[in-house]
Amino acid sequence: MSPELIQEPPTEGGRLLRTLAAFRATGDSDMAFGGPVVDSGGALDITALHSAQTRALQGLRVRSGYGLGGKALLMGRPVSVTNYYDARGITHQYDGPVRAEQLETVTALPIVVDRVPRMVVYVGHRAQVVLGDVWYDAFLPHVRRLEREIAVDDEVRRRLGQLRHLGRPAAPAPQPDVQLTRADLRDISDELADLASLVEDDALRARLEEVRSRVEQGRAPAPAQIARRKADGVPTGLAAREIDVLTQVALGQSNREVAVSLGLVESTVKSYLKNAMRKLHASNRVHAVRLAREAGVID
Repeated sequence: MSPELIQEPPTEGGRLLRTLAAFRATGDSDMAFGGPVVDSGGALDITALHSAQTRALQGLRVRSGYGLGGKALLMGRPVSVTNYYDARGITHQYDGPVRAEQLETVTALPIVVDRVPRMVVYVGHRAQVVLGDVWYDAFLPHVRRLEREIAVDDEVRRRLGQLRHLGRPAAPAPQPDVQLTRADLRDISDELADLASLVEDDALRARLEEVRSRVEQGRAPAPAQIARRKADGVPTGLAAREIDVLTQVALGQSNREVAVSLGLVESTVKSYLKNAMRKLHASNRVHAVRLAREAGVID
């Protein structure tokens, strides 16, 4: 079989699949494979292969402490063997699938977030190769990037879970409909903006922005406010936080200074400012401040 890229859909397999080629190229290796940690850290599933000659390793579950990957999972650090089949420091339950790929020198690199292993990536050579410290160090940028991406995903899931929980009745008994206040909707909108600034995936970021836009539409001001704003020619599409950011920008503050003043991260400030500029049809931040002042949104 010619070299190919194979994937099953594990929890974090998409990310692993996209990075295996980089690991293989960095290690000048013949093959890369790996998968997510499962069973509360008790095992890992091999779910993605790069440059495989067979499917022998596809779907293999490696128990913690067993084989090369299981040892790396248990120890939480990279483990390597030069001659896999004669290695005495590992158990040999998985020799058959490894032999099918004709691998000799194999390294297992665990991806650890907050001291918890989340993935294991293997790189293998079909010849015996002596590996030095420089070879190991070359993988650090890839490992650190994966760890950061997983940590961000964890934070996104945590915050989304909090949003889903917001407003949920504590008791199962029927309750009258509870309307969220404008303050509640503002908090949700701010949280969604923070999440969007953390996400690197364009499609997911667009979905978060879409949900945030729907939340903003739900933050309808009172009829008297609408009438007053229309009479003054004030754009009603600006979110409260976007007005807050424009107010600080009007004082001559940089994005970093605005973030400190409002208790936000700098990337979130940029997101609010970008949205405000789009809504005001402004070409830059100075133009946005001028238009906002002319509309009476800020002083």
